[in-house]
Amino acid sequence: MTVDTDISQDDNLLLEHQLCFALTVAARSVVGAYKPVLEKLNLTHPQYLVMLCLWENSPRTVRNISEALALEPATISPLLRRLEAAGLITRRRVDGNERALAVELTTKGAALRQEALDVPGTMMERLGLTRGQVSELHASMMGLIAATSNGRQTQGQ
Repeated sequence: MTVDTDISQDDNLLLEHQLCFALTVAARSVVGAYKPVLEKLNLTHPQYLVMLCLWENSPRTVRNISEALALEPATISPLLRRLEAAGLITRRRVDGNERALAVELTTKGAALRQEALDVPGTMMERLGLTRGQVSELHASMMGLIAATSNGRQTQGQ
C-alpha cells in the first residue's frame, strides 16, 4: 500500500482525510435526500430497498432479500411486517421447506413500481448529478463493497 506523498503522516489522521467519515456523511445525506421523495410512496428508505428487490424478482425468500441487501434476516423481518401491514407484500412458508419464508408482491405492491419509476430521475435532479456521474459513483461504491468483502474473507483465513 502506498501513501500519498502530498499528505504528511500526521495529516493522515485529519478527519477531512478519512474515507470512513466521508462515506458516512455522504450516506446519511443521500438517504436524507430520499426521504421526502419516498414519503410520497409511503415508504422509508429501507422499505424502498426491499421493494426494489421484489420489483426485480417476486417471490423471493427472506434469505435471498437479506443477501441482496447485505442485511441480516433479523433486520429484514420488521421491514417485511410493515410492508405486509401496508398491503404491499405477502409472506408465506415455502412448500417443502418450513424454515424458508417466501415474500411476494401483492397487486398493490406491484402497482407501486409504476409510481416509483420517477424516483431515480428525481434523485439525480435533487443531487445535481448526471446519469454518468451516478454510474461512476455506483461503480466506485461497488468496488469498495467488493474490497471490504474480500478483506473480510482474507481475515477469516
